[in-house]
Amino acid sequence: MAVPLLKYTYEDYKHWEGKWELIEGFPVAMAPSPVINHQYLSVMFASAINKNLENCDECLVVVEEDYIINEETILKPDVAMICNENNKFITKAPEIVVEIISPSTAKIDENEKFKIYEKEGVKYYILAYPNHLFAKVYENKDGFKKIGDFEKETITLDTKCKVEINFDTIFKKLRRRNDT
Repeated sequence: MAVPLLKYTYEDYKHWEGKWELIEGFPVAMAPSPVINHQYLSVMFASAINKNLENCDECLVVVEEDYIINEETILKPDVAMICNENNKFITKAPEIVVEIISPSTAKIDENEKFKIYEKEGVKYYILAYPNHLFAKVYENKDGFKKIGDFEKETITLDTKCKVEINFDTIFKKLRRRNDT
């Protein structure tokens, strides 16, 4: 006899210990903690985006904040730029989502989350690869279209408050660490 899989909701999720995401009612553990390169890139992307928002009162950069899509799907983007959000958590599609790819999360970030962010209308999705020191950038124009792979280039994203990201600056210190 097959055992039915339990599906959970946001109400269940709120009481769990540790770091989790919920995708269509199914829990996804976010452990172990990310490695140093992952955390460093999160800080660099958050800083790079945030410096563009100095004169923009409607947008904020947040890290690892719950994005409540519905009662059965709650994601926790590594970095998100949100605009005109008036709730305690992210409830509207962010302008930008950055996911730092690790071997344990790659399939979910590149497939499941990709589809969810695309469907929800996230304007730009950035997948950053700390082991290879490059990022893939997608723009949502009737679905995600790849803009390109970026290692040292600078890109300007057409969001509510224009955002320029210099990938050379983001990856530079990790490149130097790898060279030693």
